[in-house]
Amino acid sequence: MLGTDHEYGALDKTWTFVCAQRGAKYVQAELPLPLESREQAVAAIWARVTHRTRVLFLSHITSPTALTLPVGPLVRRAREAGILTVIDGAHAPGQIPLDLGQVGADFYAGNCHKWMCAPKGSAFLYARPEAQRLLAPLVVSWGWPSGFVEEQQWQGTRDVAAFLAVPAAIDFLLEHDWPAVQRACHALAGRARAALAAVSGLPLLSSDSPEWYAQMVSVPIPVPTGAAVDIRRRLWVEHRIEAPVAAWKDRALLRVSVQGYNSAADIDALVSAVSALTPGFGSERGKAS
Repeated sequence: MLGTDHEYGALDKTWTFVCAQRGAKYVQAELPLPLESREQAVAAIWARVTHRTRVLFLSHITSPTALTLPVGPLVRRAREAGILTVIDGAHAPGQIPLDLGQVGADFYAGNCHKWMCAPKGSAFLYARPEAQRLLAPLVVSWGWPSGFVEEQQWQGTRDVAAFLAVPAAIDFLLEHDWPAVQRACHALAGRARAALAAVSGLPLLSSDSPEWYAQMVSVPIPVPTGAAVDIRRRLWVEHRIEAPVAAWKDRALLRVSVQGYNSAADIDALVSAVSALTPGFGSERGKAS
């Protein structure tokens, strides 16, 4: 089982648990930073593939580092090598163009509540027709045995209101020219990235390109990793700003998420708050960030 060192923590735990049950090993490929080209990322991940690799698991957009990974080329390589692919698309729908046929993954799961403006609890599971036989429903109910959709979807007494609201969310995006909103949000994310980098003086995670980030970007800030939780708390308590600040490897990362309702004033307020909260750590940049 192969993933990367940029995956969502809960899924790292999930795969570690599943692999332990089945006598497998969860391996994480380390991506070189800063990421400059898609080929660089593909090569780093594929270098960890061996004859024992059975599953390739990747985030379409990573959670801690907010990087868009080149899943398409890796899925194609995996298919040629007989390796199953599982893509975590939690942050992709509504933030970047998504064509599941073009991605070509065996399994793809995406959230609709993060960037598509749908209610919490709305999500989807896609399985390539040839791979659907490999999935058993977690809950066996009245949909069994009626084929993939009914078996997976009909899970007894469950409130499906969030699912039923997704078409209305899609209509909302279409009515409001969401590609234009996405472009404006990316521009604001780029503004935040540049301004926060000027505050921190720390190396960024990738080159400045929509190839690597869309409406969400993670920026190292000059605080010890052990202070990340406190900085997040103080952003809210002292400045009424809600933004994830997390320890990732040897870095404290601030993740900026820009949606259609955000403005340049919001970005400026965030940068000002971070500047106010981190001045005492300037001398620590070289050793504890």
